[in-house]
Amino acid sequence: MKSPLNYLSEAAVLTQVRDYLRVKGFYVMRIHQSLGSQRGVSDLIAIKDGKVIFIECKSQHAKSRQSGEQLIFQQQIEKHGGIYVLARSYEDVERAIKSNKH
Repeated sequence: MKSPLNYLSEAAVLTQVRDYLRVKGFYVMRIHQSLGSQRGVSDLIAIKDGKVIFIECKSQHAKSRQSGEQLIFQQQIEKHGGIYVLARSYEDVERAIKSNKH
């Protein structure tokens, strides 16, 4: 079992995912929660070739889970045919991109 010191923090996962997507040619937006924001909105939105991906970044720690609002946001994105990724590393995003190629 990994030591807690070996887990990537949420901030580290977000940076890793953002950098990976930019290297792959995506336009990446970081979404900051603030007064009036959509509750549960994903941390990142990435777009390339007309494909939009919503990415929620979480630490690799087992206790790091989506909030109720984040789960509802995910359900809405998927209900409308969108791509939503819960990422604990860039590999999660990489797999989602490969599985959603047309």
